[in-house]
Formats: sequence, structure tokens, C-alpha cells
Amino acid sequence: MPTHTPTTGPTSGLGTGLGTGLTTVEKDVAQTRLQAAVEEMCLTLRRASRSLYVRDAADFACAVADLSGRFVAYPQDVGVSGFVGLDLTPTIEAATAHGPLGPGDVVLTNDPYLSGGLSTHLPDVHAVAPFFDGDELVGYGWAFVHVSDVGGRVPSSVSVVNDSVFAEGLRVPPVRYVRGGEVVPEVEAILAANSRTPDANRGDLHAMLAALDTGRRRVAELTADLGPAGLADVGAFAREQSAARARAALRTLADGTYRFEDFLDNDGVSDVPLRVVVTATVDDGTVHLDLTGTDPQVEAALNMVTFGRAHSWVVTRLFALIGTLDPAVPLNGGLMDVIGFTAPEGTLLHATGTAATGVRHATTSRVNDVVSGALVQAAPEVLPAASSGLVVPVVFAAADGSRVDVVEPMVGGTGARHGADGADGRDSGISNLSNNPVETVEANVAVRVRRYALRPDSGGAGRWRGGSGLELEFEALTDGGLLARGLERLRFRPWGFAGGLPGALTELVVNEGRADEQRLSVVDVHPLRAGDRVVLRTSGAGGYGDPLERDPHAVLADVGAGLVTPAHALDAYGVVLRDGALDEGATAAERGRRAAAAGSAAGASRHGLGPERERWERVFPPGLADRLDVHLRTLPTTTRAARRREILRGVLAGLPPRFPGVDADDAAIDAAGRSFAAAVAAVTEPS
Repeated sequence: MPTHTPTTGPTSGLGTGLGTGLTTVEKDVAQTRLQAAVEEMCLTLRRASRSLYVRDAADFACAVADLSGRFVAYPQDVGVSGFVGLDLTPTIEAATAHGPLGPGDVVLTNDPYLSGGLSTHLPDVHAVAPFFDGDELVGYGWAFVHVSDVGGRVPSSVSVVNDSVFAEGLRVPPVRYVRGGEVVPEVEAILAANSRTPDANRGDLHAMLAALDTGRRRVAELTADLGPAGLADVGAFAREQSAARARAALRTLADGTYRFEDFLDNDGVSDVPLRVVVTATVDDGTVHLDLTGTDPQVEAALNMVTFGRAHSWVVTRLFALIGTLDPAVPLNGGLMDVIGFTAPEGTLLHATGTAATGVRHATTSRVNDVVSGALVQAAPEVLPAASSGLVVPVVFAAADGSRVDVVEPMVGGTGARHGADGADGRDSGISNLSNNPVETVEANVAVRVRRYALRPDSGGAGRWRGGSGLELEFEALTDGGLLARGLERLRFRPWGFAGGLPGALTELVVNEGRADEQRLSVVDVHPLRAGDRVVLRTSGAGGYGDPLERDPHAVLADVGAGLVTPAHALDAYGVVLRDGALDEGATAAERGRRAAAAGSAAGASRHGLGPERERWERVFPPGLADRLDVHLRTLPTTTRAARRREILRGVLAGLPPRFPGVDADDAAIDAAGRSFAAAVAAVTEPS
């Protein structure tokens, strides 16, 4: 195991450093040294890890914080980028309630509630180490890994149908995992006894300790040069620089208030979708996100714990926007200084009590989509159309529980933007996980990968095409179980913009084309027999601009690359191909006819929502949904979701079973709309 060499002398808790009088150049050089240190920490962790989650998928990160508890330096391109704005303070305060941290200590935690929001679900285990200069506390090192299993009801510990955090596995409050340089054997024994994969977990935890040792050495070198107050001085400088650059970037957006909403496929308990709403206010280089109107927390694992504060995992779209506008902005906690946040208590984005959180990434992915949908109105030539809107770690669990492995962390495409197609098979959402090489998967997991490719015709058509989704097909070589947490976009398409069309819907099929074919939408642990085949086709991203304005030669190139079929080229783009070649005359004629027919469509919504969403909002218009939300927030937290579900299911009873995925006649839709209006009036208007 990694060794820890404690220094001697008194310890202290959270504090502040004194100014060092460093020049701006010296601070800048020191900040660069810290940046190199966190990159080295990440490389150490990745090389020491034993699991596919960490070694190949890169579901981990490292950072250095000063005494403010906010990160001073964060890796630019190694590991998960979305945690750059985390605050260590609540975890440190909890860990020091019974005494200060000493040299060589390491605090471990995984519980969103008990860590003050540091962790976002139980498989994400966070480690915090105090860094000392002699006997003076100067800062902290941080690392996290997504471990393979922390117990709970299902292998890998994550299922959308888990109904409380207690079903999700072992809850670890901030405790000393290492004390004075030695792993606490009792803590390690508890961790091992509550996991199906104790050896893999232990390897990942010790890899984190190695990374923290690397950070400890590098920070010690820095403070030896700058003095104990140097890290505080450099930290304040780094955050101030990032905040100033972020403000300058956001000042390029048009000030104003912008609203958008989108949906999760279901609430994990029934087939009733969940609504996520944002009102974004842009004001002189700051953005305030108000999630009022978002549905209540649910009795499933779709909840996010934020304590009503701007949480790094919820505002990642703003990090991406700032980084797009200023690609060289340093990553650190200063980015949070330009972001405001409101989320009513007891909602999906401010869950309370013991609500389950395992699939919180599905909800935060939809937050990304609604933030994009709002801010694209403020910067239509900067923000993209919707990305695929899902992150699905496809997991195969051996029947005896001996192995729990990610086959692939599946995403879709990136939304098209003004002037550029979206990226194929990569999503600009909350996750920047690497894909697992097929050779590594087949060497470690009892599956055979039959196909892993980009999905044709999945990217939303537009002048600039939305990024294509992915297609994964694998065969189980032994009996086991399939988990597909975060499975989304099976009902509501990723939206296009400025005339662009939405992307294709997700599909998950077991034994496609066989007599025992099953199409899945909510997956707990789906049993697989040896020889069963699983196909996951992820959603494509939204297109941008009128498809009839796309360069026909670009469409021809897409056909040649296998991203668009000839039939789709004609249907979506009006491009006529004959024997693999472009027929320019026929294309011009076809597009002319369509343009003339569409002339009356001017003034249509700039968001291309897709037919499913349009049908849904005919029945459940946003204004009435807002009124219902106001009423629901007057009820006890534990009853809100059930009451909403009861009202909506009563309305849906008059529509086809798979609505809005199937159409209904106008009379039925109008009747359902009247039924919803009456239901809202019944609970919101005085009798």
C-alpha cells in the first residue's frame, strides 16, 4: 500500500493564510506548478488502479484545495471534469467534529447527505487529505473514484428503481480512513465486508492514497519555496483570475431572462415523465439558474442532493460554455463565483431526507439540456442544439456476483451549432468518460462484443448535422445480469434549433429479431442467459439550421461515411443520390418543392422539439404545469410525487398506452387537455 510520512507538531482545522507579497509572475508560475501537480496525481491514480471504471473509463479525478476548501487547481483533460466546483468545507467540518486532522490523515466519504454534497451518489468515494508545512495546515488534496460496488440491493449498487439511499449500499460519513499515515484496519474491514468487489475496491482506494501522496509531495515543494502562506496567496489569485475571465466570457451573452424545459422519460416508478425547468438570468457576466418548476423528488434514484446551493455537477453546462468562450481559462473553484442558483427544497435538484440518488446523472444530463435551451436564446451562434442527453454505463454482472464490470460507458452525439456539425459518438454533457477498448472488455468481462459503431441516421438533420449516437451489441458468454443506469431519451428526442430537427430516440433491445425479443425502457437488473444478445442504440443529437440548406456534398460525404443512409438523405435533406453519386438537378428541384410547401411555416418555434414533445405539451401545457407545481410545493415532501403521478395518470388514461410515442386523434388530445386543466383547477382554485 502507499506509505504516508507524517510530520510532527500541532494541527488545526479550517483557517486562512496570510499574504506572502508574491509578484503576479510568481503567483502565475506557482499556479502552473499546482496544475502540473494535479495532472500528476491523476496519472498516478489511473496507473495504480485495478478496475475498468478507473483505468479505462477514467471515472475519477484529483485536485488541490487551499484552506477555503475550494479547488485551486484541477486537471484540464484527465478524468471527470464536472467536479471542478466542489467545496470540501462541509466534509472537513464533519470529519473534524471530534478532533482536528493530523499529518498523514485521510478522510473518506461517499454519502451525498452526510458529506454536505461532496459525493453525488454512493459509488463515488471521495478522499480528502490535509497538507501541512511543518506543523501548519496549508491546504488539502482531494481524489475520488467510482468504485465497482458498495453493496446495496443490486450489483454495482445503482438502479433507477432503488427507493431510498438505504437501498443503494454502504453509507460512509466523513471518517478517517488513514490515521497518521496508517490505514485504519477496522474501516477497511467494514468497506470490504459491504462490497461484492472488495479486492477491486481496495485497489482503487489505495490508488487514491498514492495520488494524494503525490500531491502532498508537490505541495510541500511549493510551500518550501513560498512559505506556509504561499498556497493561500496562490489559491486566492488563481480563483480571482478564473472568475474574472469567466465574467468576461459571459459578458458576450445578451443580458436577459430566458426559460426552457425538457423531460426525463419517466419517474422510475411509473410511465409518467418528469419535467425539468430552468429560468436563466444573464446579467453583466453572471448567470443565475432558477430551477423552480422542476418536478418534486421521486421515490426512485433520479434525485440530486444540492442543499439548495450551486453544485458543480448541476452547472457543468456553464463550465463548458465558459471554456468554449475562453478555452484557456484555468479550471478551479473561481468558476463558481459567476454562477447563482435556486432550487426549491424537495425537488429533483434539491432532494432531502433519504431520497435515492444513484442515477442522478440522468437528471443532471437533462439540466444540461435545459440550460442550453435557455441560453441558446441569448447566444444563438455560440450554444449548440441539444446533445444526446444520456450517459449509460452498460454493466454486466456475473451471476455469482464475483465480477461487476462496465462494458462501455455509452453516450450519444454532441449537438450541432452555428457553423459546425456536432461531434459523433461523443457528448458534451456531464461526462467525459473514455470508452473501453473492445480488446480490454473481452479480456476482462464475460461478453463478446459483436458491434461497436456510430449509429446511422441518428443525428438530427440540419444545415449543420447533430452528432450521431452509438450502437453497441454484445453477447453474454455466461449467465449474468444487465444494468443500464441512466437509460434515457426513449420518449423525448434531443431538440434541434433554428430549423434543425431533433435526434433519433434511444433503443435497448435484448435478442432482437428472435422469438424472445424484449425492448426495455426501465432496467433494474435484467437477467441474461449465455448466448443472449444486447443491442443499445443511443440517441443522436439535435441539428442546427434548415436541413434544406445543408451542402448536398456534405450529405454525400455523410452517406459515404456511413452516418446517413441514401433514403435518409432524401427524406431529411432533400438530397437525391443515384448510384452513389449526387444528382444536383434533381436535388435542386426536390428542395425547391419542399421550400415552397414550407413557406407558411415561418415563425415556428426555434427549438425543434419533435412530435412526441409537441403532443405532450398539447395535453400538458407549461403554464398549467407551473400552476400544478406551485400547488405541489404546499404539500409534504413525501407526498408530492405521488400526487402529481396520480393527476397525470388520470389524464393519460384517456390516451393510447404509449402516448406521446404514438399519435392520438385531435378529439382525444383535446379531451385530455381539458381533463388536465380541470384537474389543475380543482387543486389550485378556491372551491
